[in-house]
Amino acid sequence: MGMFERDRQVFADATPLDDSYEPEDIRERDDELEKYQRALQPIIDNRPTSNIFLYGKTGTGKTVATKFMLSHLEADATSYDDVDLSTVWVSCENLSSSYQVAVALVNEIRKDQEKDRISTTGYSQQRVFDLLYEELDSLGGTVVIVLDEIDNIGQSDDILYGLPRAQSNDYVDDARPVIVGISNDFQFRENLSPKVKDTLAEKEILFPPYDANQLRSILRPRAEKAFHEDVLEEDVVPLCAAFAAQDTGSARQAIRLLREAGEIAQAEESEAVTGDYVRDAQDELEKNQLYEGMQELTTQGHAVLCALAYHQALDEVPVRSRDLYERYIKICDRLDADSVSERRVRDHLSDMNMLGLISVYERNEGLSAGRYHEYELDVPLNAVLDVLLSTSRFEDVANIIQSTAEDNDLLQANLSKY
Repeated sequence: MGMFERDRQVFADATPLDDSYEPEDIRERDDELEKYQRALQPIIDNRPTSNIFLYGKTGTGKTVATKFMLSHLEADATSYDDVDLSTVWVSCENLSSSYQVAVALVNEIRKDQEKDRISTTGYSQQRVFDLLYEELDSLGGTVVIVLDEIDNIGQSDDILYGLPRAQSNDYVDDARPVIVGISNDFQFRENLSPKVKDTLAEKEILFPPYDANQLRSILRPRAEKAFHEDVLEEDVVPLCAAFAAQDTGSARQAIRLLREAGEIAQAEESEAVTGDYVRDAQDELEKNQLYEGMQELTTQGHAVLCALAYHQALDEVPVRSRDLYERYIKICDRLDADSVSERRVRDHLSDMNMLGLISVYERNEGLSAGRYHEYELDVPLNAVLDVLLSTSRFEDVANIIQSTAEDNDLLQANLSKY
């Protein structure tokens, strides 16, 4: 036999445990779906429709709920002759400006046409916006524009000002754009420019983390489809739900944990998936989550992480937020990137603390110095540098931090001789 062969498998069909799987129904989100339905109903009624923004941490059902609702909306719209509906979906995961989002939207609309895709350089922003308005007019009717992970664009929010005003400003004649923004950042709206806040006039839907009971409800039907009968021991699904609920409340995390436990059991040729395999899977995924958590940070998040890594390399930790902010500003200048306020940097630090990437210490020195916070990495510096080195924009800065750490280690080694 070869290196790879089929033994008795624990999986009947692992598809329901894949990140791309779209369930037939959405569990434990009845209230959110009801609000979503009310927000989209004006499209069917052929009335003006507000923009919609969904907020919630990763794995709380925002994207899957949007796909579910839009699929029903598109199907139901075909029953009405006076409803002309199109949807355009763009992930902003690797897009850091309104310009890049506009280019992505133009290319997404053109993907099934004979028109050429446009490049990400060589056009003025206004020209790209004009091309976008032309493409929207070619679609006509109501155009639902889904901007997934919209918080990645940071302060470059011109597109959120231009699209809602496109019809009133006569940029489009036959199209009515409706934005559906999906964000992992609860503070995203607060950091938009005042003109954008006034223009959006959006309905907000919050997706809170799942609790253990809700996660069990989500996992069970997937587990029944994914595994052969009698393979899962009774405590496996509750344990996966409990681990995920205690950590992030993410359905994605619970599903990955269940799949990883099954893969470990299969690799060990076990006839059953047990609670011990879930615990092994939890240990493995915790390591991977920290790496993924760092990778998924926004550009601003990476810049803040760079600043903290620099102080860590010099053993200048825990470091006060004001000193960390000074280093952050220097890193942004070196990257030729926009910087954000010190308050916003503290928001990024708070997010990293929730992800388990850093530790935060509150100090209170009374009347002399007052109350303040200090920060340090809670993961190995080498792991942070590996992530930053894999991100082209931060590669040069990461190399400098790495050299700084090596020089500091050499200095400490020499000093220890005396």
